[in-house]
Amino acid sequence: MSKIEKISVIGGGTMGNGIAHVFAVSGFNVTLVETSSELAEKALATIDNNLSRMVKKEKITKGEKSETLKRIFTATDLSVGVKNADLVIEAIPENFDLKKKVFAIIDDNAPDHAILASNTSSISITKLAECTKRPEQFIGMHFFNPVPVMKLVEVINGLKTDGEITQQILDLSEKLGKVAVPANDSPGFVSNRVLMPMINEAIFCVHEGVARPEDIDSIMTLGMAHPMGPLRLADFIGLDVCLDILEVLYEGFKDPKYRPCPLLVKMVDAGKLGNKTGEGFFSY
Repeated sequence: MSKIEKISVIGGGTMGNGIAHVFAVSGFNVTLVETSSELAEKALATIDNNLSRMVKKEKITKGEKSETLKRIFTATDLSVGVKNADLVIEAIPENFDLKKKVFAIIDDNAPDHAILASNTSSISITKLAECTKRPEQFIGMHFFNPVPVMKLVEVINGLKTDGEITQQILDLSEKLGKVAVPANDSPGFVSNRVLMPMINEAIFCVHEGVARPEDIDSIMTLGMAHPMGPLRLADFIGLDVCLDILEVLYEGFKDPKYRPCPLLVKMVDAGKLGNKTGEGFFSY
């Protein structure tokens, strides 16, 4: 089994730049693939800022920051960006058709030994794996936001994922300083299958006038010892992302308990997506 040394991360958004960050800090060479040089530069600027925070907190030195940045390369051509990879991690929006197109290109251009992984938070790993000619080498690596801070990596086995690949990814995740927890493929895996119905129910409480958002969050933080209330967490995740995941759960299980709250749909339609737009259930 080939050693994992070169990483390609597809997508430089919130999750992608965080994934590139943690691999580079841990000594891996990373190629960050974006659709334009402007987006690639934006991702690098975010990584630079986050590394500067680590320097201020004395978690790394200025020299270590400089060396980390030297390990990150960028590409705007997907076929070129994966050609030397030992592991490719896809971190693009939660849209199956888009991921299918991207994995077809990755599969055609990545080396035969390369492991293909998706950071999807809800889409079936088995279904994505079947878009490639190497389903045995396909796995889910679900990181959590903010990636440099959050310890968990949910490692998702597809139906055909080889057990040796799973163990390799579990070991690799721990080299990043993460806690790797395995789960089998199912809509929403474990994390979002448990979390999203709670968030959705909190939104229904607002929708039905049971309580104000700030009061719902106070009840959950003070009464249930949650570090963040479900509605502020929804804003932090992105209400559009929450809706995407709930729709995957609803479609996957055909169970009305996963039906997205109409208020969530309306807020996404209105562009009130949470932190990233400055307004969701709270203003930022």
